[in-house]
Amino acid sequence: MVSIFGYDNLYRKVAEVEIAALETLGGLRVIPRKSFQQLTAAAKKHLAEIRTTEVDKIEREITHHDIRAWVRCAQKILGPDMAKWVHIPLTSYDTLDTARILQFREAYVHALKPSLVELVKIFSRLVKNNSKKIQIGRTHGQHALPITVGFWLATILNRIVYNWERMDYFCDNLSGKISGAVGAHNAQLGLNFSAKNSGRSFEEKLLAKLDLRPAPISTQILPPEPLGYFLFSSVCLSATLGQFGRDARHLMRSEIGEITESFEKGQVGSSTMAHKRNPINFENLEGMWLRTKNEFGKVLDTLISEHQRDLVGSSVARDYPIILINLQQQLNTLLKKNQSGKTFLERLTVNEEMCRTNFQKNANVILAEPLYIALQMAGYDGDAHELVNHHLVPAAQKRKRSLIDVLEELAKQDEGLGSVVAKIDPTIKRLFRDPQKYAGDAREKSLEIVKRAQIMANKLR
Repeated sequence: MVSIFGYDNLYRKVAEVEIAALETLGGLRVIPRKSFQQLTAAAKKHLAEIRTTEVDKIEREITHHDIRAWVRCAQKILGPDMAKWVHIPLTSYDTLDTARILQFREAYVHALKPSLVELVKIFSRLVKNNSKKIQIGRTHGQHALPITVGFWLATILNRIVYNWERMDYFCDNLSGKISGAVGAHNAQLGLNFSAKNSGRSFEEKLLAKLDLRPAPISTQILPPEPLGYFLFSSVCLSATLGQFGRDARHLMRSEIGEITESFEKGQVGSSTMAHKRNPINFENLEGMWLRTKNEFGKVLDTLISEHQRDLVGSSVARDYPIILINLQQQLNTLLKKNQSGKTFLERLTVNEEMCRTNFQKNANVILAEPLYIALQMAGYDGDAHELVNHHLVPAAQKRKRSLIDVLEELAKQDEGLGSVVAKIDPTIKRLFRDPQKYAGDAREKSLEIVKRAQIMANKLR
């Protein structure tokens, strides 16, 4: 994104807007044809290359105004015949707000979107390859019910695609504005700019050159919601990648060890503890999300301005690109290639042995849910949940036996309970001895998400 948001490139999109204004004036014959001919391809290229350093120097020493400083730079390039037409009939934020939209759109289309296409492709493959690998699901940090590794990954993939789809939608609905100092097109209409425009306003004609639609109404600045929603969808996607980072780094904990980060030749895990393999990339994914969500507070702070505008939000809005840059950094972390050309995400290792080991730690009690429901359905008179919770589970844990074994032993001593247990379907009873089969539709659901992700990726691509 350096070519878009790099310091000395910040006025490239300003130049695009101002050039479009000159071309629109030329098309309307407001600028005499002889003068307009001086807007050559070389001149436009030169305008696009005006560096922020040059503009800042003039602003600091002379104009104390950023756009009037840029105008001075442009006027030197174009010469006297065209110089007088630069920035007519625009106000600063016709140029700046519209240029900002062009920046964000280019950042999405040329940087974020291609990265997301690649991410979804690799993530889909990971989900598919791990759709059958059993894993213990965890809620509140405790062993819960069986899932598969692919199911866990699919929950992340689904959120990636959901937020990507909304980013794409809100990017497509970003608009520009060329509506003047208070938004009412005063100069354009008062000075007859639009009267010569064959049915389209000056604003529409200019923005069409930039492939933008005008906002339905604006003040001196664009209404903040369209860009705000685009940036919010970007923040939500950042959170999804942060979620993946948090899940994966916890699964890398020494006592869990179900996930392993790739460790490259020459890499060091600790400055002193040579045995360590720190989850640095996963930590960075979550850390970058923390940075990003705090940046979004600035967007919220600028949803209001005074009357037709004030300058309070001007300096704040200059930080908006950080949101997209942080998101790109997260994507770069996942898609960074090693010397053999494999991305970090592709080098992620699932330790199936540790998945099985962890699963077995509480395999004798994790079927408490189906057991109590089966008892209730078979006609148990009391509270089956209480029976399992306060009697069967403690006994199973103490004696290291399965819940069904403990239940059947208790049923031999209690005729009423025995008759209830006898009514439980034999197929369900067999399930109680094989917890891995109580994984629901984890595999099917993960493959369904892969299919949906691939359809969406093809559509958005």
